[in-house]
Amino acid sequence: MTTAPQTVVCTVRGRRHGRGVPVFRYAAASEPSASVPRGRVPRVSRLLALALRLDELVRAGVIVDYATLAELAHVSRARISQIMNLLVLAPDIQETLLFLPRTERGRDPIHLRQLQPLAAVLNWGQQRSLWRTLQANSGRICQAAAAFGLENSRAERSGC
Repeated sequence: MTTAPQTVVCTVRGRRHGRGVPVFRYAAASEPSASVPRGRVPRVSRLLALALRLDELVRAGVIVDYATLAELAHVSRARISQIMNLLVLAPDIQETLLFLPRTERGRDPIHLRQLQPLAAVLNWGQQRSLWRTLQANSGRICQAAAAFGLENSRAERSGC
């Protein structure tokens, strides 16, 4: 059974300027609402939230493994590993990353690349010391990893 094409006719209010192009005015205010916070959530905060959610999906069995997850997300398995490595960080560091202040302009204060050597260290005490060094040295963590004697460790292999 086939149906015939239907046409909907309605009137739209608008004024015409110039060559007869209709101009529409929206009721929305031109300035943002006071309830919407300014700035954007730092990327590393969003990635950590994503890692927490993806881990929840894998643990619940909704997604079989990280390879399937990478395929569904249209990213490489290496990228999924980088994101999921954020879950190895100490809980207090994760909390700090989740609640970083919004970036109003310019670059984010911390990037995923800076956190990879930190996540390569499995000892939370050493992670916390490296985190303090990272914050004090404006993102240079490789010198701190060397100070801890981690030259031949996973921290060095992950980008130092």
